Amino acid sequence: MNRQEFTVDSETPGRLLAELRAHSEGLSWKGARSLLHSRRISINGVLCVDEGRQLASGETIRVTDSPLSAPPTDEDVTVRYVDAELVIVEKPSGMTTLRRASEKNWSAARRRVQPTLDESVARLIGQHAAKAKGQRVKQRLPRLFSVHRIDRDTSGLLVFARTEEAQQQIIRQFADHQAVRQYFCVIPGRIADQTIRSQLIRDRGDGLRGSTTDDSIGQSAVTHVKTLRQIGDYSELECSLETGRTNQIRIHLAELGHPVCGDIKYRGPVRSTGPDDSKAPRLALHAAILRIRNPQTEELLDFRTPWPPDMQRYLNRLVARS
Repeated sequence: MNRQEFTVDSETPGRLLAELRAHSEGLSWKGARSLLHSRRISINGVLCVDEGRQLASGETIRVTDSPLSAPPTDEDVTVRYVDAELVIVEKPSGMTTLRRASEKNWSAARRRVQPTLDESVARLIGQHAAKAKGQRVKQRLPRLFSVHRIDRDTSGLLVFARTEEAQQQIIRQFADHQAVRQYFCVIPGRIADQTIRSQLIRDRGDGLRGSTTDDSIGQSAVTHVKTLRQIGDYSELECSLETGRTNQIRIHLAELGHPVCGDIKYRGPVRSTGPDDSKAPRLALHAAILRIRNPQTEELLDFRTPWPPDMQRYLNRLVARS
């Protein structure tokens, strides 16, 4: 089957395989399942391997010529720190932070096909607790409370709270700019060190988030950008978040004409920057530094993590080409 893409335009769409067959002449149920199980179908740029996935109007379905990368599993998640108040982890690229509301009632088996970070972390903590106690009995999974998120294709450090009180205290640290969140990214070209400020809105005109010139609406977004090194036609940046809006770094850099390498979402028609020639294996964005205070002890927790191996290899290739 040749590469295919379509957007669901029905107000009452059905499930994935039924919609795929409706848009693919001569495609059998067996053929549709084969595409799914061979990891060749994505929804809105995200791999889908769930046969029962209910579609929504406006979602984009894509069938690729070759298999997409397998979804990350619990083994790809690294727990860096755990205590009674919080847990700090390294998220792999390709894993969502939290499950969508429409997926909350999925069975455990269905969730394990494409686990979310909060589910993986809860299992890892539960397994560690059971081993520490020398128990074989299945432990009840600990409850985690969301504090912030990282984009699905971004890798790096993230914190979950373990109590509601800790959740509120950490959220206040972010709101008061007491916490530090710094990212590494790679962009085409060069930009001056600067602070980017804008008002972000949910729909810039094509259904995607973006900045507006109307200061009376939207949310304030502030990103501090510094060049770490120049690699031929590309630059490696350090981006510090003063605010943590959805897709903030990606939007700000794309609006400057330097979208993050591997970002297909914000290269669209509003401020199109042309094709991505970077050959990045995925979104070149990594949450490298996280610094917060323990809500209970006020101890300063300072965690850092380098680019993961896939991006290290990519950067080495860029250096070799430069």
